[in-house]
Amino acid sequence: MAHHPHTDQEQIALSEMLDRILNKGAVIMGEATVSVADVDLIYLSLRVLVSSIDTALRSVETHPEESS
Repeated sequence: MAHHPHTDQEQIALSEMLDRILNKGAVIMGEATVSVADVDLIYLSLRVLVSSIDTALRSVETHPEESS
């Protein structure tokens, strides 16, 4: 089995990135519009929160006014 030198480094970078996202949280936002003949039929606005449950609970405890 061949050893790729970048594979170990990429795995460390990926695990560090995942750890940072779970500890801090990240919001992914996007928009999509479905249209036919220049007529907008469907508009989607998406927001996804990625974090650990522990981080989300700490955020609610720290900023209760923003959780509603």
